Amino acid sequence: MDRITLSEQKMKALSVKADNSLALTDPDFSESFNRFLYGDVSCKGTLTDKQRELITLVVLTTNQCLPQFKEHVELALNVGVTPVEIKEAIYHCAPYAGYPKAINALNIVNEVFKAKKISLPLKSQQQVTENERYDKGLKIEVELGGQMVVDRLNTAPQSYKHLYEYLAAWCFGDFFTRSGLDVKTRELLTLCIISSLGGCDAQVKGHTKNNLSVGNDKATIIAAITQCMPFNGCPRTLNALNAINEVIPG
Repeated sequence: MDRITLSEQKMKALSVKADNSLALTDPDFSESFNRFLYGDVSCKGTLTDKQRELITLVVLTTNQCLPQFKEHVELALNVGVTPVEIKEAIYHCAPYAGYPKAINALNIVNEVFKAKKISLPLKSQQQVTENERYDKGLKIEVELGGQMVVDRLNTAPQSYKHLYEYLAAWCFGDFFTRSGLDVKTRELLTLCIISSLGGCDAQVKGHTKNNLSVGNDKATIIAAITQCMPFNGCPRTLNALNAINEVIPG
Protein backbone atom coordinates (compact mmCIF):
# COMPACT_ATOMS: atom_id res chain seq x y z
CA MET A 1 0.00 0.00 0.00
CA ASP A 2 1.57 3.27 -1.04
CA ARG A 3 1.62 6.30 1.23
CA ILE A 4 -0.85 8.48 -0.65
CA THR A 5 -3.42 5.67 -0.38
CA LEU A 6 -2.75 5.51 3.36
CA SER A 7 -3.29 9.25 3.47
CA GLU A 8 -6.60 9.08 1.68
CA GLN A 9 -7.83 6.22 3.87
CA LYS A 10 -6.79 8.02 7.04
CA MET A 11 -8.59 11.19 6.02
CA LYS A 12 -11.71 9.24 5.12
CA ALA A 13 -11.64 7.30 8.38
CA LEU A 14 -11.41 10.53 10.36
CA SER A 15 -14.22 12.15 8.36
CA VAL A 16 -12.02 15.01 7.21
CA LYS A 17 -13.44 17.43 4.69
CA ALA A 18 -10.50 18.26 2.47
CA ASP A 19 -10.04 21.90 1.52
CA ASN A 20 -10.11 21.77 -2.27
CA SER A 21 -8.66 25.25 -2.77
CA LEU A 22 -5.02 24.16 -2.41
CA ALA A 23 -5.72 20.96 -4.31
CA LEU A 24 -6.81 23.13 -7.24
CA THR A 25 -4.15 25.85 -7.04
CA ASP A 26 -1.21 23.91 -5.57
CA PRO A 27 -1.88 20.22 -6.15
CA ASP A 28 1.72 19.08 -5.58
CA PHE A 29 1.92 20.94 -2.27
CA SER A 30 -1.50 19.69 -1.17
CA GLU A 31 -0.53 16.11 -1.97
CA SER A 32 2.75 16.49 -0.06
CA PHE A 33 0.95 17.80 3.03
CA ASN A 34 -1.70 15.09 3.03
CA ARG A 35 0.82 12.33 2.36
CA PHE A 36 3.16 13.50 5.13
CA LEU A 37 0.60 14.26 7.86
CA TYR A 38 -2.00 11.56 7.19
CA GLY A 39 0.32 8.98 5.64
CA ASP A 40 3.80 9.14 7.13
CA VAL A 41 3.20 10.79 10.49
CA SER A 42 -0.27 9.58 11.45
CA CYS A 43 0.73 5.99 10.79
CA LYS A 44 3.90 6.15 12.91
CA GLY A 45 3.90 5.09 16.54
CA THR A 46 1.12 3.94 18.83
CA LEU A 47 -0.68 7.18 19.66
CA THR A 48 -4.45 7.06 19.39
CA ASP A 49 -6.28 9.41 17.05
CA LYS A 50 -7.55 11.26 20.14
CA GLN A 51 -3.99 11.77 21.40
CA ARG A 52 -2.85 12.93 17.97
CA GLU A 53 -5.61 15.51 17.74
CA LEU A 54 -5.03 16.85 21.26
CA ILE A 55 -1.34 17.25 20.41
CA THR A 56 -2.21 18.93 17.12
CA LEU A 57 -4.55 21.37 18.86
CA VAL A 58 -1.95 22.53 21.39
CA VAL A 59 0.77 22.83 18.73
CA LEU A 60 -1.47 24.88 16.44
CA THR A 61 -2.44 27.06 19.41
CA THR A 62 1.20 27.60 20.34
CA ASN A 63 2.09 28.48 16.74
CA GLN A 64 -1.14 30.49 16.26
CA CYS A 65 -2.06 28.63 13.08
CA LEU A 66 -5.69 29.56 13.62
CA PRO A 67 -7.31 28.64 10.26
CA GLN A 68 -5.85 25.14 10.51
CA PHE A 69 -6.72 25.06 14.21
CA LYS A 70 -10.42 25.44 13.42
CA GLU A 71 -10.34 22.44 11.10
CA HIS A 72 -8.70 20.33 13.79
CA VAL A 73 -11.25 21.31 16.44
CA GLU A 74 -13.87 19.75 14.19
CA LEU A 75 -11.63 16.77 13.48
CA ALA A 76 -10.99 16.28 17.21
CA LEU A 77 -14.73 16.09 17.85
CA ASN A 78 -15.06 13.64 14.95
CA VAL A 79 -12.55 11.21 16.48
CA GLY A 80 -14.16 11.30 19.93
CA VAL A 81 -12.28 14.02 21.80
CA THR A 82 -14.84 15.51 24.20
CA PRO A 83 -15.60 19.23 24.39
CA VAL A 84 -14.13 19.26 27.92
CA GLU A 85 -10.90 17.64 26.72
CA ILE A 86 -10.58 20.19 23.91
CA LYS A 87 -11.10 23.11 26.28
CA GLU A 88 -8.69 21.70 28.87
CA ALA A 89 -5.98 21.18 26.24
CA ILE A 90 -6.25 24.83 25.18
CA TYR A 91 -6.39 26.11 28.75
CA HIS A 92 -3.23 24.11 29.41
CA CYS A 93 -1.35 26.15 26.78
CA ALA A 94 -1.70 29.40 28.74
CA PRO A 95 1.19 29.07 31.24
CA TYR A 96 3.61 28.03 28.49
CA ALA A 97 2.55 29.91 25.36
CA GLY A 98 0.79 32.81 27.14
CA TYR A 99 -2.82 33.79 27.70
CA PRO A 100 -3.34 35.70 24.41
CA LYS A 101 -2.61 32.63 22.27
CA ALA A 102 -4.94 30.51 24.37
CA ILE A 103 -7.66 33.18 24.18
CA ASN A 104 -7.37 33.37 20.38
CA ALA A 105 -7.76 29.60 20.17
CA LEU A 106 -10.65 29.53 22.65
CA ASN A 107 -12.56 32.08 20.58
CA ILE A 108 -12.42 29.67 17.64
CA VAL A 109 -13.34 26.67 19.81
CA ASN A 110 -16.39 28.58 21.02
CA GLU A 111 -17.42 29.38 17.43
CA VAL A 112 -17.24 25.70 16.49
CA PHE A 113 -19.06 24.59 19.63
CA LYS A 114 -21.86 27.11 19.11
CA ALA A 115 -22.26 26.00 15.50
CA LYS A 116 -22.56 22.41 16.72
CA LYS A 117 -25.07 23.39 19.44
CA ILE A 118 -22.68 22.49 22.27
CA SER A 119 -23.91 24.43 25.29
CA LEU A 120 -21.51 26.91 26.88
CA PRO A 121 -20.01 27.33 29.37
CA LEU A 122 -19.00 23.75 29.97
CA LYS A 123 -19.01 22.31 33.47
CA SER A 124 -16.11 23.71 35.49
CA GLN A 125 -13.14 21.38 35.97
CA GLN A 126 -11.54 23.54 38.66
CA GLN A 127 -10.48 21.55 41.73
CA VAL A 128 -8.68 24.08 43.96
CA THR A 129 -9.52 27.31 45.73
CA GLU A 130 -7.39 30.44 45.75
CA ASN A 131 -6.01 29.46 49.15
CA GLU A 132 -5.09 25.94 47.96
CA ARG A 133 -3.60 26.56 44.53
CA TYR A 134 0.01 27.12 45.66
CA ASP A 135 0.23 24.22 48.11
CA LYS A 136 -1.54 21.73 45.85
CA GLY A 137 0.37 22.93 42.81
CA LEU A 138 3.69 22.61 44.61
CA LYS A 139 2.75 19.09 45.71
CA ILE A 140 2.19 18.03 42.08
CA GLU A 141 5.33 19.81 40.92
CA VAL A 142 7.43 17.99 43.54
CA GLU A 143 5.81 14.65 42.70
CA LEU A 144 6.81 15.17 39.07
CA GLY A 145 10.14 16.96 39.42
CA GLY A 146 11.48 15.63 42.71
CA GLN A 147 13.79 17.24 45.24
CA MET A 148 15.18 19.65 42.65
CA VAL A 149 11.93 21.62 42.85
CA VAL A 150 12.28 22.06 46.62
CA ASP A 151 15.97 22.93 46.39
CA ARG A 152 15.31 25.56 43.74
CA LEU A 153 12.68 27.24 45.88
CA ASN A 154 14.85 27.16 48.98
CA THR A 155 17.94 28.60 47.29
CA ALA A 156 16.39 31.14 44.90
CA PRO A 157 17.33 34.78 45.64
CA GLN A 158 14.50 36.79 47.13
CA SER A 159 14.49 39.10 44.10
CA TYR A 160 13.04 36.43 41.83
CA LYS A 161 11.86 33.67 44.14
CA HIS A 162 8.32 34.76 43.33
CA LEU A 163 8.73 33.45 39.77
CA TYR A 164 9.20 29.91 41.06
CA GLU A 165 6.28 30.40 43.42
CA TYR A 166 4.16 31.50 40.45
CA LEU A 167 5.31 28.38 38.61
CA ALA A 168 3.92 26.21 41.41
CA ALA A 169 0.67 28.14 41.83
CA TRP A 170 -0.01 28.92 38.17
CA CYS A 171 1.29 26.09 35.97
CA PHE A 172 0.68 23.32 38.47
CA GLY A 173 -1.90 24.77 40.85
CA ASP A 174 -4.22 26.36 38.33
CA PHE A 175 -3.89 23.80 35.53
CA PHE A 176 -2.37 20.45 36.51
CA THR A 177 -4.92 20.12 39.32
CA ARG A 178 -7.89 20.43 36.96
CA SER A 179 -9.99 17.45 35.95
CA GLY A 180 -10.88 16.78 32.33
CA LEU A 181 -7.38 15.60 31.41
CA ASP A 182 -5.19 13.40 33.57
CA VAL A 183 -1.65 14.36 34.60
CA LYS A 184 -0.13 11.84 32.18
CA THR A 185 -1.86 13.52 29.24
CA ARG A 186 -1.08 17.01 30.53
CA GLU A 187 2.63 16.18 30.77
CA LEU A 188 2.70 14.87 27.20
CA LEU A 189 0.92 17.99 25.95
CA THR A 190 3.29 20.20 27.95
CA LEU A 191 6.28 18.62 26.22
CA CYS A 192 4.68 19.25 22.83
CA ILE A 193 3.89 22.88 23.67
CA ILE A 194 7.39 23.76 24.84
CA SER A 195 8.96 21.85 21.92
CA SER A 196 6.83 24.00 19.61
CA LEU A 197 8.04 27.24 21.20
CA GLY A 198 11.68 26.55 20.33
CA GLY A 199 14.65 27.63 22.44
CA CYS A 200 13.30 25.78 25.49
CA ASP A 201 15.82 22.96 25.71
CA ALA A 202 16.10 23.14 29.51
CA GLN A 203 12.32 22.86 29.86
CA VAL A 204 12.16 20.05 27.28
CA LYS A 205 14.68 18.11 29.37
CA GLY A 206 12.77 18.80 32.57
CA HIS A 207 9.44 17.72 31.14
CA THR A 208 11.01 14.67 29.51
CA LYS A 209 11.91 13.57 33.04
CA ASN A 210 8.40 14.45 34.20
CA ASN A 211 6.90 12.37 31.38
CA LEU A 212 8.96 9.39 32.45
CA SER A 213 7.77 9.84 36.02
CA VAL A 214 4.11 9.59 34.98
CA GLY A 215 4.60 6.58 32.70
CA ASN A 216 5.12 8.08 29.24
CA ASP A 217 8.06 6.08 27.87
CA LYS A 218 10.52 7.23 25.21
CA ALA A 219 8.52 5.61 22.40
CA THR A 220 5.46 7.68 23.40
CA ILE A 221 7.54 10.85 23.70
CA ILE A 222 9.09 10.31 20.25
CA ALA A 223 5.66 9.61 18.77
CA ALA A 224 4.41 12.87 20.26
CA ILE A 225 7.16 15.06 18.81
CA THR A 226 6.77 13.21 15.51
CA GLN A 227 3.12 14.29 15.49
CA CYS A 228 4.32 17.88 16.01
CA MET A 229 6.76 17.78 13.09
CA PRO A 230 4.42 18.78 10.20
CA PHE A 231 3.48 21.91 12.16
CA ASN A 232 6.83 22.76 13.78
CA GLY A 233 9.18 21.82 10.95
CA CYS A 234 12.46 19.94 11.13
CA PRO A 235 14.72 22.29 13.17
CA ARG A 236 12.46 22.56 16.22
CA THR A 237 11.66 18.86 16.09
CA LEU A 238 15.31 17.84 15.92
CA ASN A 239 16.25 20.31 18.66
CA ALA A 240 13.60 18.74 20.89
CA LEU A 241 14.89 15.28 19.97
CA ASN A 242 18.44 16.26 20.96
CA ALA A 243 17.21 17.49 24.35
CA ILE A 244 15.17 14.31 24.87
CA ASN A 245 18.16 12.14 23.97
CA GLU A 246 20.26 13.88 26.61
CA VAL A 247 17.76 12.66 29.21
CA ILE A 248 17.02 9.25 27.64
CA PRO A 249 20.02 8.19 25.50
CA GLY A 250 19.61 5.73 22.67
